[in-house]
Amino acid sequence: MFERRAVIVGTLLVSAAGSLAAGEGMWTFDNPPAKLLQERFGFTPGADWLERLRLASVRFNDGGSGAFVSESGLMLTNHHVGLACIQNVSTKDNDYVKDGFLAPSRDKEIACPGYEVNVLVKMEDVSARVLGAVKPTMSDKEAGDARKAAVANLENECASKSGLRCDVVKLYQGGEYQLYQYRKYTDVRLVFAPEQAIAFFGGDPDNFTFPRHDLDIAFFRAYENGQPVKPVSWLKWGTVGANDGDLVFVSGHPGSTSRLDTMAELSSERDVMLPASLKWLNRRLAVLKKYSAQSPEHERRAKTQIFGLENSVKAMNGRLVALQDPRAMGRRAAEEKDLRAKVAADPALHKSVGDPWGAIAAAVKKADGKDVEKRYVSFSGSRLLTMAGQIIRLTAETRKPNEVRLEEYIDSSLPSLKNRLYSKAPIYDDVEETTLTDQLLMAEAELGPKHPFVQAVLGGKPAAEVARALVAGTRLKDVEARKAIVEGGPAAVEASTDAMIVLARRIDPLSRAIRKWSEDEVYAPTTRAAERIAHARWKAYGKTVSPDATFTLRLAYGTVQGYPAEGTEVPPRTTFHGLYDRAAAHGGKAPWSLPERWKARKASLDLSTPLNFVSTNDIIGGNSGSPVVNRSGEFVGIIFDGNIQSLAWDYFYTDDQGRAVSVDARGIVEALRKVFDAEALVQELLTRS
Repeated sequence: MFERRAVIVGTLLVSAAGSLAAGEGMWTFDNPPAKLLQERFGFTPGADWLERLRLASVRFNDGGSGAFVSESGLMLTNHHVGLACIQNVSTKDNDYVKDGFLAPSRDKEIACPGYEVNVLVKMEDVSARVLGAVKPTMSDKEAGDARKAAVANLENECASKSGLRCDVVKLYQGGEYQLYQYRKYTDVRLVFAPEQAIAFFGGDPDNFTFPRHDLDIAFFRAYENGQPVKPVSWLKWGTVGANDGDLVFVSGHPGSTSRLDTMAELSSERDVMLPASLKWLNRRLAVLKKYSAQSPEHERRAKTQIFGLENSVKAMNGRLVALQDPRAMGRRAAEEKDLRAKVAADPALHKSVGDPWGAIAAAVKKADGKDVEKRYVSFSGSRLLTMAGQIIRLTAETRKPNEVRLEEYIDSSLPSLKNRLYSKAPIYDDVEETTLTDQLLMAEAELGPKHPFVQAVLGGKPAAEVARALVAGTRLKDVEARKAIVEGGPAAVEASTDAMIVLARRIDPLSRAIRKWSEDEVYAPTTRAAERIAHARWKAYGKTVSPDATFTLRLAYGTVQGYPAEGTEVPPRTTFHGLYDRAAAHGGKAPWSLPERWKARKASLDLSTPLNFVSTNDIIGGNSGSPVVNRSGEFVGIIFDGNIQSLAWDYFYTDDQGRAVSVDARGIVEALRKVFDAEALVQELLTRS
């Protein structure tokens, strides 16, 4: 799930001026690597091929990818991408995370509270309008304000005219801006999920390794006006699968990468940001594991949070080790030195660019000094407190002109924000008390007892006492109570005696102050400097690399192939044989224990059926659930992980050992038919009309 304890950094690092490694690049759909594909594979994806794949690809807005796989709005993603929904619709008596779920008919498909999926229907280059809003005589702050206003106006104009979700996407660190228009679906229903024990077979120990034996899938259906969506495009199911050496493509939404960051930014991430994040994550994980150990019901309630925290710990540990590799960082430094030398050797370019690397280094140094305050002066630690913060800001920001609001509260963003804010997902008092107490204790330890935030929140009282009173004194668990305050506007916020709202009112000015400082002193100068570096890079090398990931739709290509590791060759695929062998080798003990139905149905399965496979496709977190397709655009697999070595791809791509890990389409059908008796679902997948 894109997380792991450590990472082995490969020796192949490609400079911006050099040729790309086979498979390198998370390409935007308006700029596919057509020349590379033709040269290396004799294949060029046509405009129709690209459009069909783009319109079949979906983004699960809480952090994953997926695809339409039937003409009736059926979508496939990972179990771990859909875990929040599966958990939220479960109860003490019906634990679908543990036992799995299959809707016997469409009217029994269960609605996922607060869910949203997006389909990218149009892209438009708006760089001239965004960058043109910034004048050379402007200060960094003025430039930031002008850029922000231009983005807000573009998004709102688009949303009001089209009725679509409209996002201005920053690419190449601000060298280019695209307006992405999405068709949005908020009626998303659970159709099928296997038991988590098989979706995440091997658990935390096997995570980010290969060979793997996981059925990490879940099916959902998009509805509109109470009826299943008829998507413009959907992926036909491949019956042959992905075989050794095959060219395959991944269409998904990689979250973020740092391949174009400066050395100053990478050093800050290595020395300040990642260590601090790991400290917080490990502590929160320990707290929730202690809570979870109290009873099976406690374990069920905390399961989703623990799963996410474990993933994050492994991902960040992997990235930290990558940044600590002297050879890899030496090559990154050499890349930067080469570009700076080319700028210095071109008087005209040097005059227009100046020293953006120095500007970024100065801003990053400032940011490092404020890192603790940025982390803890916030509404974090509790879903209820987070919602309280959103409520008071929603009522305040929507009274301002659109172009000067905090960006998440501009008009075009409000439907998605309200969909999340008014979600009916369950909230558990004891979980809230546990996490909020821990957050307040950490804030007190990191900021000091005399810090204004600590004084405003604790007022000298014990953290546990404060958290208990806050949870007991709020009605925000009730969706209607949230709506009533929002609809009452600023007056209702000011008059509210709800404990969480009262606290959020005290936190808000402190949080706004640190955010404004960050925007003016860090974000504004680094954005302007990064724009100049982007133009310098294009001038020196041409537009030869893909932009960093931005949780927007990208196309990656690669081949199915194993890799050398620990003195042997890792094969490119696993089968159901391997699943049962691995369970037996561990004595059937968790996390290698098989659900009962899998034990009972072993004899029914063709154990030689491929289950998981690896490929050289360039992926990162956010690609979870991405469809893998062949040259014909047929579905042959679904991304669910990367191996240990792939974690270095946040900073650079190498295909010597790094691999993307997928569930094979053939394994999915075999399991649906012979373990889950889901023949109706299989027939829907195999329909070719």
